[in-house]
Amino acid sequence: MGRPDPRPGRPGKRLIHDERLRADLELCDRWGIPHSQFLGGDGRWTARDREKAHAYLDYQNSLCPSCRTRYDEWDHGHDGEEDAYEVTVQRCVGCQVIADKQDELQRSGTDPHGLKVGLLPASVKAALDAQKALRPRRRHEDDEDE
Repeated sequence: MGRPDPRPGRPGKRLIHDERLRADLELCDRWGIPHSQFLGGDGRWTARDREKAHAYLDYQNSLCPSCRTRYDEWDHGHDGEEDAYEVTVQRCVGCQVIADKQDELQRSGTDPHGLKVGLLPASVKAALDAQKALRPRRRHEDDEDE
């Protein structure tokens, strides 16, 4: 990361351009550890670790919360500038299935308040269904034992 960015509140160039460093700092942030520990150090927060953590926070705050791009990455009508991104369209089957289920629930008149529609691996769902199916039988068997 070199010297601290002379413009406080703005991420440094290395953090902007070095995807690997950003990925490392994302993991450090998630795990709550200093970057030097991630690299094999003893786990003490150094001044450099704190600078990196603040630069990473500044970088995260510079991203649009919706599309996760930075304002500076877009062509603002100046000659010679190019946008860093192209629009693509792709379908996520998981999101489609969730949206279909939400529509189905709404059409059926089910009150949507508090309902969360999510995805479970089929094997986990089958195990939960089997466990649920055994529950009443076990209660009945327990009643017979008394």
